[in-house]
Amino acid sequence: MSSVAPGTDPFRHRIRVRYAEADGQGVVFNAHWLTYFDDSCTRFMESLGFGPDFWTKQFDVMLVKAVLEWTGPASFDEWIDIDVAPVRLGTKSFDMQYRAQVGDRACCTAVITYCAVEPGPNTPIAIPDAVRGALTARIAAPQ
Repeated sequence: MSSVAPGTDPFRHRIRVRYAEADGQGVVFNAHWLTYFDDSCTRFMESLGFGPDFWTKQFDVMLVKAVLEWTGPASFDEWIDIDVAPVRLGTKSFDMQYRAQVGDRACCTAVITYCAVEPGPNTPIAIPDAVRGALTARIAAPQ
C-alpha cells in the first residue's frame, strides 16, 4: 500500500479486468493502465467531495506527464486494487501516485502529473483552495 498522511487511511479503488483489456499475451494491455489510473483518480477526488459537477463546472485537470512502471501481470477477470495518494502539490500542478496489485502481487506503479485548468477554455489556473486543502490532508511521500 502507498503511504498516506498520518491519521488517514489509504484510498483504494478496485477494477475488474474485462476480456477486451487483455492483449495477445493474456495480460492487461499497457495503455489500459492509464485508463485504470484515470478512473481511480476520479473516484479518489469524488471521495474527497469533488464529484462530476465540480469537475465539469469549476475545476478540471489535464495530464502533463505520466511515468509508469510495469512490475507484473494482471489478467482477464482478475480484480486489481489501486491505491491512490497525492505526493506533490505545486501552484498549478500536482502529482498523484498509483500502486496497482492483484492480491499480494504488484502489477504497475505510476506517478502522474496533472495541471489544473479552467473547464471549457482549458487554461491553466491555480489549484483551488478547497482542492489544495483536501490534497494536502492526504499527501504522502513518494515510494
